[in-house]
Amino acid sequence: MQGQNPVFIPGPTNIPDRLRHAMNMQTLDHRAPDFVDLLTPVRAGLKKVLKTETAEVVTFPGSGTGGWEAAVSNTLSPGDTVLAARYGMFSHRWIELCQRLGLTVQVIETPWGEGAPADRIEEALAADKGHAIKAVLATHNETATGVRSDIAAVRRAMDAAGHPAMLYVDGVSSIASMDFRMDEWGVDLAVTGSQKGFMLYTGMAIVGVSRKALQAMETAACPRAYFDFRDMIGANAKGGYPYTPPLQLLFGLGESLKMLLDEEGLDAVFARHHRMAEGVRRAVAAWGMKLCANRPELCSDTVSAIYVPEGFKSDALVNHAFRTYGMSFGVGLGEMAGRAFRIGHLGSLTPSMALSGIATVEMAMADLNYPITLGAGVAAAQDYYRTTAGVPQQKAA
Repeated sequence: MQGQNPVFIPGPTNIPDRLRHAMNMQTLDHRAPDFVDLLTPVRAGLKKVLKTETAEVVTFPGSGTGGWEAAVSNTLSPGDTVLAARYGMFSHRWIELCQRLGLTVQVIETPWGEGAPADRIEEALAADKGHAIKAVLATHNETATGVRSDIAAVRRAMDAAGHPAMLYVDGVSSIASMDFRMDEWGVDLAVTGSQKGFMLYTGMAIVGVSRKALQAMETAACPRAYFDFRDMIGANAKGGYPYTPPLQLLFGLGESLKMLLDEEGLDAVFARHHRMAEGVRRAVAAWGMKLCANRPELCSDTVSAIYVPEGFKSDALVNHAFRTYGMSFGVGLGEMAGRAFRIGHLGSLTPSMALSGIATVEMAMADLNYPITLGAGVAAAQDYYRTTAGVPQQKAA
């Protein structure tokens, strides 16, 4: 029976029945006067998730990549220089997007398994005496390597350099699952999507836009039409949308925000993700394997990327788990292709569900003669989950 197992890819994530039911609705008139009653609380809830009191939040029909393009095209001009570190597939793709939009990208090459190098960012900005660099791009959670970057440290580096560049952050696989502090960290553009921590279908790009970014929007010259912040913000202010909105996703987002903010609470959401992730990390250690994240403080609470032993191919493991046991795990991307697989542990998951993924991938490894002891990873995760049940979890800021 297919479709009954949870997925363990780092997004799209499992969708709770409650949210599927919320999105299972008849067509409504988005030009009707009561559309504002749907849109206004959704926008207010998104600001709470981003932890901002001052930013505008805009939503576009699209994926996180659409959010990237919106952030860049609304606030920069062709020929502008941006500074970006490349330390995984998604930081790489953001760099490529900027180049295709006609920007000059000053790239800081960084080993995969590391996060955004705040010290080197500070050096590059300090050397930019003419302030040619208009923006710094950082990926908060590198989905390809399971690495979380310290965005607060990036902001401190920018301030130490005395540089006026804006800070753009990709939070697609972190926001609504891991703590994100837009105002405190001085983030100017924060990008995420509906299909990860918000536990919905793919199709909604969400962008937080600071006051400084709104000012930059007035002089930015990159072409934009569909993703124009001005059209969206203007229509939202009147309680509408500049074109047909994805109503089903807006209803789903409203229900998701109730679950995250009003019922579970953000602190509990973050603690749950930390606990699930730590159980997976205990299992990896019991298998005698290594995470792609080079140090414990870099470990993501939403996805673990795991090196397979020498002589094994990670794609074969992922394919075997799917074909034999009907369960999906993430393949290795970019430099990790064939060398690592990924266990996504975000969104609508519990430690008990996480155990099913640990047990299944462990069976697949045993089938393929990996040098593991069957049950070792499950036992390690069980021991952690059992002894931490009901215990408040500590989370990195």
